[in-house]
Amino acid sequence: MNPNDEIRHQILQYFYDRNSNATSRMGKKGSAVKISDAKRELKDAYSLKQPQVMSNLTYLIDNGWVKTIDIEKTVKVGGGTIPQTTIFYEIAAKGIDKIEGGSQFEPRERFAGININATGQNVITLGDGNVVNAQYADLHRALEELKSAVTESSLVESEKFDAAIDIENIKGQLAKNEPDKTIVARLWGGLERIATVSGVTAAYEKAAELLGPLLG
Repeated sequence: MNPNDEIRHQILQYFYDRNSNATSRMGKKGSAVKISDAKRELKDAYSLKQPQVMSNLTYLIDNGWVKTIDIEKTVKVGGGTIPQTTIFYEIAAKGIDKIEGGSQFEPRERFAGININATGQNVITLGDGNVVNAQYADLHRALEELKSAVTESSLVESEKFDAAIDIENIKGQLAKNEPDKTIVARLWGGLERIATVSGVTAAYEKAAELLGPLLG
């Protein structure tokens, strides 16, 4: 057994318990927590040292058990303002399933019956059953963050739904070795309407930068 597995389980259990007892998403009793608070509480609960927390939390995030949430705000300094980002950490659906043993609501493998490895592509299978070409992993993650930002924005539900569908269709192209640039450009063009929505702009710009090579 990997000696780090016990630590990873403790960290995941911490986030699971926090989510189970949460009365909000952010805040003192929120399901999401800043890293400083997580380090302190994991030290109190399991006597974990900061390097143990950070190294194993990175592993859990990279494998989809825990997710990060970037909160953007503007801070006044001197004669102007500067953007400031606070990162929160929260258990992901895959992490909840790991603790609870799965659910009937867990998504099925989208490409069941197909030997993905036989395609010759370097792909990564994600926790939601999707696959992505390894070279587009960062872009896929940025698009997922954009969809989360849209979901939590002030857009009306129909606008959120339309944007989410376009984002998912772009993500679908990223499983290919050569995504269809015409389709990607058309879908991304339709998302320009959300670029200036409060709480969405930063995620949109991040995705746009990574998407650049597929739009050229």
